[in-house]
Amino acid sequence: MQRRTDVNLGVGSMSVPTDRTHGRDRSDGASAPARGSGGSQPRSARLDQIAAADPASADLIRRLLGIAVRNLPQSISAGQFAFRLDGRRQSDGTWLLTPAGTSPRYAAIAALGLLRLPEPGQRSVLGESCSDLVGRLTARLEEVSGLGDLAMLTWAAAECGHDVLPQALARLGQLDDPQRPAAVVDAAWVVSALVAARGSADVEQHLERARSRLLAARDVLYPHVTGDGQPWFRSHVGSFADQVYPLQALARLHHSADDPQALAAAAAVAAAVCAAQGEAGQWWWHYDSRSGAVVEGYPVYSVHQHAMAPMALLDLGEAGGDAHLESIARGLRWLASPPETAEALILDEPATTWRKVARPDHRKAVRGLRAASTRIHPGWRLPVLDKVFPAGVVDYECRPYELGWLLMTWLS
Repeated sequence: MQRRTDVNLGVGSMSVPTDRTHGRDRSDGASAPARGSGGSQPRSARLDQIAAADPASADLIRRLLGIAVRNLPQSISAGQFAFRLDGRRQSDGTWLLTPAGTSPRYAAIAALGLLRLPEPGQRSVLGESCSDLVGRLTARLEEVSGLGDLAMLTWAAAECGHDVLPQALARLGQLDDPQRPAAVVDAAWVVSALVAARGSADVEQHLERARSRLLAARDVLYPHVTGDGQPWFRSHVGSFADQVYPLQALARLHHSADDPQALAAAAAVAAAVCAAQGEAGQWWWHYDSRSGAVVEGYPVYSVHQHAMAPMALLDLGEAGGDAHLESIARGLRWLASPPETAEALILDEPATTWRKVARPDHRKAVRGLRAASTRIHPGWRLPVLDKVFPAGVVDYECRPYELGWLLMTWLS
């Protein structure tokens, strides 16, 4: 679906046109000076924060924001958000992006990000307002069976003040049993959704149960599932997402109403993942929840570098903790110039970010072997695997939630 892509980001008193202003693609990931329309740039308090810490990172984020509002319309077909955009290099060397699948969860995350634009900007990207989109996504709440999907839809309804929120909260209450094991990401999103709804509905009993579940699941870091339910060889392993979303949820919980225990837990998770960050700024993928050590680093995902890590850490900073701005800037520098590959992960034409840099390990053998070995002997990572499966494979796809989180992170 083709839509006009001259979108006013509407941040503060500044705006930026999102037609291509950065000239040709640059393999070093740096952004060329903006041209035309006076070279105006988006601004927000968070952009000002990162600009003070690292001006080059702020320039990169401004470039990415323009890419986001040009990319997202390509993910919409017949009113539905695609699961992903697949990139294919054509014979003339240019790239073609093709949508595949659908995902209401990704649509809800895109809505959360696009809510940061003024309504005309939302309509330029979506062809409707975010409230309209949320209304369509929640039209059949009784059919939503995934806890994470329902939590994201509830969060989006709360953020946009949609009148479907009471029904979404009721359905979330029916589906969520905090006494049963749940994916940590889903459990964190339940907390974030209820925190977002706190000013509009009485969610305190449900929130207290969800809070207790999330706090109880953490060791040094988070595993993948609350309670039991994982295979023995990976029961100690948690992904980067399993750390970021609880960190964010607990920071927002404290910010919404004084909760020092939640803030302390969020700060501890942040300190552990920042301590484990790669030398080039990589936010690694799998961790030992018992110690905080890295189990397996790859893939390294672009969305972790430009959105998810900054989103959680900046939320922590706004709740009264340490925002770890230097770690955020290091992560952005990796995205601009990843040492594992000479390929650019950020393209201005077509407007996209490639999803990840991975190992040539399609069967995920490295992850499985390292999970099992560290279960038996913590810290035993079988270093020979780094030589047999060196990282450097670029995944040529982009998912709409990645750019939704980008907008939400930097335009909050």
